[in-house]
Amino acid sequence: MALARDRFWVIDVEGNGASPPEIIELAMVEVADLSITGNQRHWLIRPVQPITAAASRIHGLTDEDVADAPNMDDIADAILPWIEDTPIVGHNVRVEVDILARSLPEWVPNTAIDTLKLARAVLPGLDSYALGKLGAHLGLDREAAGRSGGHHHAALFDATLTGLIFIDLLRRVPETKRQASLQDADILDPKQGSFL
Repeated sequence: MALARDRFWVIDVEGNGASPPEIIELAMVEVADLSITGNQRHWLIRPVQPITAAASRIHGLTDEDVADAPNMDDIADAILPWIEDTPIVGHNVRVEVDILARSLPEWVPNTAIDTLKLARAVLPGLDSYALGKLGAHLGLDREAAGRSGGHHHAALFDATLTGLIFIDLLRRVPETKRQASLQDADILDPKQGSFL
């Protein structure tokens, strides 16, 4: 993975609160050369199971909001080309990997960079590494809101904030150590552990 040449899709999903959860909102923000490119994707998705009240309290989406949205089968072919061969990034990215793998069984991710792991390595000793707290600590919330037009727990806002955090963290790592940092933050890399 050569940082200067690679692009990443920063992904965030919101779920319906079921077990296992279904995706009701998916956002992807492109990062290349340590910049958000402006290329983004966003879908509302109609789940099979209704959205729970607890989930609605978190992200604000209701069954009414997704009633006319396509279901995952309708948009799978639109999502796959963007993430098939491109590294993905997420905050606690295991959530995105697991739910996307269930929703898109033909998807085989090759790289999944976890900004939570990266933040713990680059900024040790913080009281919290929760996405909102980390974004506030780094002063990136306002920029994320301006770029996405959203708020915390809206997928496009969270993907944008995660992208800004990813860029900020990588800029703090000496260039000679960035590859190792990315490898160690990749939850799918069997060799991780040299930096974290």
